[in-house]
Amino acid sequence: MIPADKLSITKILHNTSEFKPAEVVVAEELIDSYLENPAGSGYHILVAEVDSAVAGYICYGPTPLTEGTWDIYWVVVAPEKQDQGIGSALMKSAEREILKAKGRLAIIETSSTPAYEKTRRFHISHGYEMVACIPDFYAPRDDKLILRKRLAK
Repeated sequence: MIPADKLSITKILHNTSEFKPAEVVVAEELIDSYLENPAGSGYHILVAEVDSAVAGYICYGPTPLTEGTWDIYWVVVAPEKQDQGIGSALMKSAEREILKAKGRLAIIETSSTPAYEKTRRFHISHGYEMVACIPDFYAPRDDKLILRKRLAK
């Protein structure tokens, strides 16, 4: 990711119906942290382009106080570019980079609400399995689902 990508990514975040305004603010904070200090922020961001235009991004990073566990924080593709393999390419690229860094587990936290059903199916189709559920975590009837994928063989 380069600074010039930020405006396009911000537009994609705002145009993604699953995200609440407060969630977009957090995504932008992670982007800003990365852009201010890519090597020291604790975050890694990869951007996907289609025809020289930003189509999506993935944000991930090592989980503090763990050995080889990484969090995948955001995988976002512009609504009009979804179902074209862009999210899959981003996920595969991030997993390759995590493996290069001796990562062994990738963790994703997501919501249980119907709005996130497509997101959950996407992660499961990429080998993630649900390993925990914290009921009413985000709000009443909005559970936190934790998915995991073992990367190291």
